[in-house]
Amino acid sequence: MTKSRFTEEQIVAVLKEAEESGVKVREVCRKHGISDATFYKWRAKHGESSLTESRRIKQLEEENRRLRSLVADLALRNQALKRVVSKKW
Repeated sequence: MTKSRFTEEQIVAVLKEAEESGVKVREVCRKHGISDATFYKWRAKHGESSLTESRRIKQLEEENRRLRSLVADLALRNQALKRVVSKKW
């Protein structure tokens, strides 16, 4: 996954600015140097969440990725051990 130029805090700030200021979305996008599509993608992902919720979701996603990796590693080890045990000696 590519690294964004914007942090979670900056994304939430841009979304709040567009919501609270009453300025057109296109103007906010031009001011921050992003496309309209990026803005709407951010809004779909971060729209209703606050900054703390965003951070918590990111932490949970990272933990989930790490745990999936551990499970995959353990499954491979388990398979290898079963193969060794099942051989006729």
